[in-house]
Amino acid sequence: MAGSTGGTGSSSSSPVPPAPKILLAKPGLVTTGPVVGKFGRGGAEDETVPHRSRLPAIGSLNLLSDSWEFYIDRFLPFLTENADFTVIGVIGSPGVGKSTIMNELYGFDAGSPGMLPPFSVQSEDNRAMARHCSVGIEPRISAERLILLDTQPVFSPSVLAEMMRPDGSSTISVLSGENLSAELAHELMAIQLGVLLASICHILLLVSDGVHDDNMWRLMLTVDLLKHGIPDPSSHLQSSTGGPERENKDKLFEGEEYMATPVFVHTKLQDQNVTPLNLVQMRKALAQYFSSSSFIRGRWGNMRKENFFSSTASSTSNDFHAMPLNLFLIPSKNKDDLPRAQHESYNSALWKLRDEVLSMNCPSFARTFSERDWLKNSAKIWEQVKSSAVIAEYSRTLQNSGMFRR
Repeated sequence: MAGSTGGTGSSSSSPVPPAPKILLAKPGLVTTGPVVGKFGRGGAEDETVPHRSRLPAIGSLNLLSDSWEFYIDRFLPFLTENADFTVIGVIGSPGVGKSTIMNELYGFDAGSPGMLPPFSVQSEDNRAMARHCSVGIEPRISAERLILLDTQPVFSPSVLAEMMRPDGSSTISVLSGENLSAELAHELMAIQLGVLLASICHILLLVSDGVHDDNMWRLMLTVDLLKHGIPDPSSHLQSSTGGPERENKDKLFEGEEYMATPVFVHTKLQDQNVTPLNLVQMRKALAQYFSSSSFIRGRWGNMRKENFFSSTASSTSNDFHAMPLNLFLIPSKNKDDLPRAQHESYNSALWKLRDEVLSMNCPSFARTFSERDWLKNSAKIWEQVKSSAVIAEYSRTLQNSGMFRR
């Protein structure tokens, strides 16, 4: 998993390499003028400036901005030539607890006075106004060289409202050279974000609200379908030598395509739904739902399909690794914070999720490369995602279906 702070960077004449930078909390924003409104884009925004040309706010380290452009210059100084690192991304609907989970993975202690969380969580005011607090992709990196990527919510009404013109068209150029309706562009943004994270992360958390929300299941199945031809970031490394690196390159294009390890998380569950029996049933349903997906075929190709659902495959809740996909159930947080009779507490479920995720054996990229090269090549992967012919064809299919306005 995450590597040590010593790293494996390139050698230099300096006897003591500089200590890696650690990004804990969001930097303070430096504002020199009116702040752009987060919802509705009222009078604070200069309407003469096209939405798609806006840069991230001063002080922001976002890799992906709200104009759907990839920026690396501000986050690059926090990365080193260390090649022992782990990338974990998250995707989910509004208010499901994505940032809270990422703060837990970082190891943030909310009880420490005066410490800001690495990722800001949704406030009661934002929740009441149906506003989102994360924009694009917000990165953080820990001392253990754990790169965490928090993302703006998918299927979000507030994101849709911000990108919709009065005539219903999108202010954001999602596909190169195509004008789309805001609804269709909003749908494609979720797919593009999922494809990018599945390509550049080692582990991808898919967070859903409650026990019956299957939006992330459907999104991951669509991502698996449309990711064809999108490699991992190491494929962009220049190599003039043969040997193992050449074999890795050949393996990348001739073998199965790279896919981050998916981890499905259902949050805000009622206590009666957080039972060992319900967990077993949901794992079986998840395995059956993704039985034809690439990440099942690639890692469990020799297992017969009926074995996914046999009673011996997961007869007990303690046999966590018996099922081919990772599923976690997080109960609703007890507001009064008092102990009560329940199968598992909110805090213990979060701790278990953190321990399991950080100890996972996730797939490696095709080649070994540094944190800095990962970031630079991730920008190239994003360009491939935006220009993907497969996603463009899927967009035309959706448009011709009549589900979205033209």
